Amino acid sequence: MRSSGWLWLSLLLFAPSGWADGVTKPALLLAQSYHEGVDLSAYWVSEKYDGVRAYWDGTQLISRGGQPIHAPDWFTADFPKLTLDGELWIKRGSFERLSGTVRQLQPDSAAWREVRLMVFDAPDIAAPFGERLRQLQQLFTTQTSGYLVLVEQFRVADHAELLARLNAVMQAGGEGLMLHRADSAYRAGRSADLLKVKPDQDAEATVLAHLPGKGKYSGMLGALLVRDDAGREFRLGTGFTDAERREPPPIGSRVTFKFRGYTNQGKPRFASFWRIRQPE
Repeated sequence: MRSSGWLWLSLLLFAPSGWADGVTKPALLLAQSYHEGVDLSAYWVSEKYDGVRAYWDGTQLISRGGQPIHAPDWFTADFPKLTLDGELWIKRGSFERLSGTVRQLQPDSAAWREVRLMVFDAPDIAAPFGERLRQLQQLFTTQTSGYLVLVEQFRVADHAELLARLNAVMQAGGEGLMLHRADSAYRAGRSADLLKVKPDQDAEATVLAHLPGKGKYSGMLGALLVRDDAGREFRLGTGFTDAERREPPPIGSRVTFKFRGYTNQGKPRFASFWRIRQPE
C-alpha cells in the first residue's frame, strides 16, 4: 500500500520539466455555492461539466494552476485569438479518462479526438456576462473548429424549476448546474457572480495521515486524516473503492471530498472521499 503511494507522489514531485515550468496563472472567475433565496431572474443557467478547467489565452491552453496543457497542435489549430474560459470534457462520467489524457506531456492524438473545450466565458470582453455571451454566440456562428463547443445557457423562472432542471441533469449522469450573473463583469476570484448548484457540496483537503482499517479492511486504509483549506482536521472514511484502500492517496496530496453542510462544531457533515485532486 505504502510503496505504490510513494511512487505516485514521486511522479508528482519529480515530474518532467514540461509540466513543472508553468506559464502565468490565469486569473479565473470561481464559484460559490447556491442557496435557496437567490434572485434567479438575475442569472443565466448552464450544466456544470465535470471536466478539467482550461483557459485559452489566444495561443495556448493553460490549466487553472498555470501549467501548460499539452494538447496536439491540430486540436487548437482553428481556435480564435480571443481568450476563452472553459472546461475540457469528453462526456458525462468520463472524468478519469479525460484527466489521464490531459495530463500527458506527449499528447495521445487518438485520445484527444474525443475531447472538446466547452466554452462558457470570454474573459477579455469588457462587458457584462449577458453581452459576453451574445458576442460568443455570434462568434460560434462562424468559428470552424470541431473541438470548441459553446455551453448552452438558459433561464429559469424560480427555485422549483431550477431543481427540476438539476434533477434532469443528475438523472442523465451529470454533475450539477452553474448560475452566471447576467450583469457581472469577469472578475477573478470566488464570488456570487458564479454559483454552483449540486445535491452535495464539495471541497478540497490535504492528506495528513493514513489510518489503518479494521475487519474486512484489515491491512488496508481505514480512513484518511485530512485538513481542509479552513484548517479543519477530520477523517474521510467512506467513498473509497477497495483498490483505493489498497493504494490510498499519498500523504501530502490533495483530495476532493463531498459533504452536506456543517456540524455544530463547524466540521463538514457526512464527509466522504470523492477523488484525488489532479495536479494543475
